Amino acid sequence: MEKRIVILGFESSCDETAVSLVVDGRKVLSDVVASQIDQHRRYGGVVPELASRAHVEAVNTVLADALAQSGIKRDEISAVAVTHQPGLIGSLLVGLMAAKTTAWLLGVPLIGVNHVCAHAYAAALDDEPINYPAVALVCSGGHTSLYHLQSPTKMELLGSTIDDAAGEAYDKVASILHLGFPGGPVIDRAARRGNGHAVDFPRTLLKGQSLDFSFSGIKTAVLYHVNGVPNAKTDNGHAKGIENFSSQEVDDIAASFQDAVTDILTIKMRRAAKITGARTLILGGGVAANSGLREKAQKVADKIGCTLRRPPMKYCTDNAAMIAGLGYHLLLAGQIADLRLSATPTVRI
Repeated sequence: MEKRIVILGFESSCDETAVSLVVDGRKVLSDVVASQIDQHRRYGGVVPELASRAHVEAVNTVLADALAQSGIKRDEISAVAVTHQPGLIGSLLVGLMAAKTTAWLLGVPLIGVNHVCAHAYAAALDDEPINYPAVALVCSGGHTSLYHLQSPTKMELLGSTIDDAAGEAYDKVASILHLGFPGGPVIDRAARRGNGHAVDFPRTLLKGQSLDFSFSGIKTAVLYHVNGVPNAKTDNGHAKGIENFSSQEVDDIAASFQDAVTDILTIKMRRAAKITGARTLILGGGVAANSGLREKAQKVADKIGCTLRRPPMKYCTDNAAMIAGLGYHLLLAGQIADLRLSATPTVRI
């Protein structure tokens, strides 16, 4: 019987401390995540210094819990995979040092994983292998990019945001509407109660058949709709300020914003599939949990005859299972690092 390959994965690129054990790239034995949302909520966003300190406090406990839940013995671990790019530098360093120490103690290979590439792989976890070539939309608070994938380890950037990421726009609009943090889930909930055609927000598609994204315009459009155009006394029949809108009107604004953003994202996915000839579409990243995006992406896939791969909700947000899963394929490809592996906060692939 062929020996199974067990990868221990670490993820700490932003505000989740996560450790996972995955067998043969897809079977998740454990995936423990310590979230910091409550610590950052009062600030309306992630505070890097607080995030890195919280990782230091959590990482050993999360590692112990992941090992215990998996039932894996330490001598069964084949390699250690870790996010080393991109992300918040302080946060990355905590996970990287924990992974290096663990790999050294166990005497197993160390594998550096790109966080964005891992999101493009997450749909394969606890599921069938992805049929390549594919087009992947990785969409989160820090990234909105389209990729052409030939395999789990070979991906080409097709387009990315030229300003705000979609997740950033969600956070900022949620702040404008006084809905709270993080913006993605609260706007998605409000959108389900609202009318997505109530406000005609712009769909910025850029010139020609561009595969790049821009969300600064729609964010500003929401701001002006709520607070009025600068130097104007009133706008849209309302006095300036969100307090002058009813709860239903707020839900309608949220729904109209979400309708515009998901239109942009799925139009670009369709363009990318047409250009590349890919027959599989992949969603990844925190915004991939959005109900509106998942529904529209499925309609696009059905219309153009593609298969849509969407990760389960728990693998949309940052997790270590996707790191360990992709780490398996990197190990098979011989892409092994050493203890000099460094953290890179910003990278374009």
